[in-house]
Amino acid sequence: MKTFNSGNISQSIQSRSMTSKICLSALSLAILIGLTGCDGDDGSTGPAGMQGEMGAPGDNGTDGADGNDGANGNDGVDGADGTPGFNAATFILANNGTDNAGTIDLIDQNAAKLKTFNSGANEGVAVDKLGNLIQASDLGNGAISTICQVQSRNDGGMFNTDRDRTITGTNTTLVNPKGIHVSHKRGLVFIADFNAVQITVFGATAAGDATPLATTVTDAKPWDVTYDDVNDRLYVALTNGDVAVYDSYVDGGFVAMPTRTITPSNDAGEKISVNIHGIAYDAKTNKLVLSDVGSASDATDGSLFVINNASLADGNTSVARSIAGPASMLGNPVDISLTGSDLRVAEKSNDAVLVFSNIFSGESGDISPDSVTQTIKPESITETVMHSDMADISDSYMVNVPLMGVAVSSNPGVEGPTTGHISRLNTPLTSEFGSYNASQAIESVTFDKAGNSYTTFDNSTTSTGGIVISNKVAVHRDGEVFSLSQDSIISGDNTGLISPKGLDVASDSGLVFVAENNATTPGILVFSSCTTGDASPLITLTPSNNARPWDVDYDVATDRAFVALTNGTIAVFDEVKTKLMAGMSSITGEDRLITPATGGAAFPAPTNIHGIDYDPLSDSLIVSDVGSAADATDGKLYVLSNVGMSSGLNNVSVNIAGPATMLGNPVDIMFTGNHLYVAEKSNGLVMRYDNILTSSSGDIAASLSYSFTAPESVAILPTWLNH
Repeated sequence: MKTFNSGNISQSIQSRSMTSKICLSALSLAILIGLTGCDGDDGSTGPAGMQGEMGAPGDNGTDGADGNDGANGNDGVDGADGTPGFNAATFILANNGTDNAGTIDLIDQNAAKLKTFNSGANEGVAVDKLGNLIQASDLGNGAISTICQVQSRNDGGMFNTDRDRTITGTNTTLVNPKGIHVSHKRGLVFIADFNAVQITVFGATAAGDATPLATTVTDAKPWDVTYDDVNDRLYVALTNGDVAVYDSYVDGGFVAMPTRTITPSNDAGEKISVNIHGIAYDAKTNKLVLSDVGSASDATDGSLFVINNASLADGNTSVARSIAGPASMLGNPVDISLTGSDLRVAEKSNDAVLVFSNIFSGESGDISPDSVTQTIKPESITETVMHSDMADISDSYMVNVPLMGVAVSSNPGVEGPTTGHISRLNTPLTSEFGSYNASQAIESVTFDKAGNSYTTFDNSTTSTGGIVISNKVAVHRDGEVFSLSQDSIISGDNTGLISPKGLDVASDSGLVFVAENNATTPGILVFSSCTTGDASPLITLTPSNNARPWDVDYDVATDRAFVALTNGTIAVFDEVKTKLMAGMSSITGEDRLITPATGGAAFPAPTNIHGIDYDPLSDSLIVSDVGSAADATDGKLYVLSNVGMSSGLNNVSVNIAGPATMLGNPVDIMFTGNHLYVAEKSNGLVMRYDNILTSSSGDIAASLSYSFTAPESVAILPTWLNH
C-alpha cells in the first residue's frame, strides 16, 4: 500500500491491516479460506496400501498371482469453515487515528482495502448521486469537503482545490461536524455538529464560507443523522441515548422542535441506551438500527439496537433486537452502514470493521459478528452509491427521451426583469411552470444527472466570466434566487473565463466543458464539476487558427468533443478524457475539422455556427447557424450524417432556412432523440422541430413555438432528473 504526506498529516500512513473472518456458528476466529459459505472442504485422501509382490515365473509355467490391494487410508481432517458470501459492493471507510487521520480507504464487501486517499478530513462520510464523496472534518476548523469522483481517483491521491471543494469558515457555524447524510432527492446535506449542539443544513453545491441554509438546535449533543427522503423525516442520534425525530422537516421550514423522541428500552420499559452514535434507516421495513458506544473509555460496552415501526415510535420503545457482550466485539461502534440486511460497523476502540448479517432477525444477546477485519481507528463508513444509469441530458441514447419540461435562459441586451432567469417550460411549449434567478447576466445553461444547473455568465464591462452552479434547479427552486447557502461560482483569473458561452457536463466523469469565446485566448476549458472559486482548468482544447468556439458537445461513449466555431466550421477533438488521465493539460489543434456543405461546396458567408448537439444513435450532428448576428432572417438548422470520423466538407442531409422558419439567430439547440428544441433569440421564440433527423429541407415552420424574452439557451429536462 502506498504511503504519502499531506498538509494535515505529517507522518506516513502505516498499512498494518490483518484480516480475519468469523463464521456465525463459531465463537472464535476461523481461518479465511474463501467466500462461499460456512461449509469446509474435505481433507485429502490418505495414501493407498502397498500392492502385493508378483510371484516368480516358473519354467514354462504360469505367472504368480497378484497380491491383495492395501486398505484405503483414513479421511483427512475437514477444512476450516469459510466466511459468508456478501454481495459485491464497495465502501468508503474514514480513518481517525494518530497516524491515519485525514485519510479514507476504499474497501470491498469483505473490508479488503482497495486503495487509500488523503481527503484531509476525518469524520462522517456520505456519497452523493454523482459518485462524489462528501466528508465532515474537525481536524482544524469545522469543514465539509466534497471529493470529486472519489472511486476513480488514484491510490495515494489527495484533496485538490482544482478538483474538489470545501465548506468552511466563520459564517458556516461548523464546530465539530460528525455524522452526515445526503438527500439525493432534495440536494441537501444534513450535518450533526457535536459541540455546536445543532443540525446544520447546506445545499449540496454550496462552497466556501457559506451561511447554512438552516440550523436546528438539539436537546443533547448529536453524533449522527439520517433522513427519510420520501416522507421528509429527519432522525437524529443524540449522545444522551435518545433519537430525536422531526416530521416534515424540510417542507415545514426546517422545524425547530422534534415531533417525538425515541428512547431504546427493554421489555419492562426501562431505558437501555447510553450514548448513541451511529444511525441507519431502512425505508423498506421502516426500521432503525442504532449503535451505542456506552462509555467512550470502555472497549467492551458497545451495543446495537433495532427499532421497529420507526416512523411512529415514540418515548420509551422496546427494541426488537439488541446485541452486546464480549463475543460481539462491540466497544465503541462509532458508525454503521446498512446494505440490505447486512450491517457494517466501524468499531473504533477494537480497531475493526464488523459485519452482522441479517441484523433485523435473530436472537438478542452476545452475538458474534459474521466478519471481522482489523483496521486502525475507523471513524465512519458508507456504501458507495451507483451512478444513475441514464445518460446526461445532451447525450440522446434513447429514440425519444421522456421529458418533464424544457429549461430556457434569458439574456436581454439591456438588463431587465428576466435577466439571469432560468425558466422551466412544459414540453408542448404552452406555459411556464417554474423560474430561478441565477443573479448574473447568464449565457448558456445545462444540467448534471442530479438536476443541478451549470450556467455560464460574462460581464463585458469587467471582462470577467464564470460558471454559476446551482442546486436542484431542474426540479426545485421555483421563485428562488442564487444563494451561497446552496450554490457556488467558478470565476477568477486562473479560470481563464472571460466570455464563456455554451457548455456541457459529463456527470460520470465529473467534468464541465466550456466554450470560451474571447478573441485573445479562445478554446474549450474543461473544469471539475466539484471545484469552486478561482480554479484552473484541468485541460484546455485550442482550435487551430485562433478560431472562436460558441458551443461544445462532449460524447462520453467515444470520448470525443464536437466544437461549434463561429467561422462556420466544426472542430472535433478525440480521446479528450483519455489524454487528461494520461497527464495532458492542453491539446492544441483539433483532430479533424468538419465544414457543412451543400452540393460539395461550403455554405457561403456569413456562416456562424452556435448550437451543436451530437446524436450517437444515428452518428448525426445537428447544428444551428445564426448567419449574421444583425440579421433576424438568415438563421439555419443543419443535420450532418456520419460525422464520427468525418473530416472536411460534409454535405448536410437536412437544411432548414427561410422566412417561414422564423430562424434569425438560433443561438442554442438541444435534441431529444427525435425532436429538436431551439432558442431563437432575435425573434424571441423557443421552438420545436419534430422528427428533425428525417425532416425535409427547405422553408419549414417549427412544429411548436413559444414567445420568450431573449432566449439565450435551451436544455431538455428528462423525467429521471426528478428521481
